Amino acid sequence: MIAISSANKGSRGTKGSVLVRKRRLARSVYRLRLRQVPSLLAALDERSLDWISNSPLLARLERVFVAATYLGDGVLWGGLALPLMFLGERNRRYVLIGLGITIINVVIYTLIKLYFKRERPIPFPVPLRSWVLERYSFPSGHAAVAFGIALIVAHFYPILWAQVGIYFLAGFISLSRIYVREHYPSDVIAGALLGTLITGALLPIFTRIFLQG
Repeated sequence: MIAISSANKGSRGTKGSVLVRKRRLARSVYRLRLRQVPSLLAALDERSLDWISNSPLLARLERVFVAATYLGDGVLWGGLALPLMFLGERNRRYVLIGLGITIINVVIYTLIKLYFKRERPIPFPVPLRSWVLERYSFPSGHAAVAFGIALIVAHFYPILWAQVGIYFLAGFISLSRIYVREHYPSDVIAGALLGTLITGALLPIFTRIFLQG
């Protein structure tokens, strides 16, 4: 009986130690996979960039994309805001709200760029950026501003064609940044989310100040 009991204990001990080893191995594999995530995401980012910038379908719109990437640097939004300044006090206040939120948006994404210092992809066909600060790519400032303004327009002008149109513009400008190889796709996604979140947080505050104050 004693021998059988000892054998059972030994068997349990062996199973227990095997189970512990399996758990440790599983943890090690999990940690290894976690460490591989950044490199896997970076590889996916680069493949997505190459697929978009080398797409024969998108190449037909190359001139439009280049124009969109330039106009999306502020010219387009200024052109949309200027007529509104002459269309009544309420529209002027909408423009001021958009301007105030956009300035904060720019400050925040600029600080994030300086923190991460992610270099841009190889530009296509020539560098389109103009200032030293713009050597960094994460997050996309174009996308942050575009989607921030899109949210403001959709909020103050709840008309379907206006909402669809402004988000189409924001998406097209953001896609142009990938096509001309000024940004990785993750830069654009992060910029769009950042601009939307900042604007969503500030819009109620600015509305109270400019429209209800």
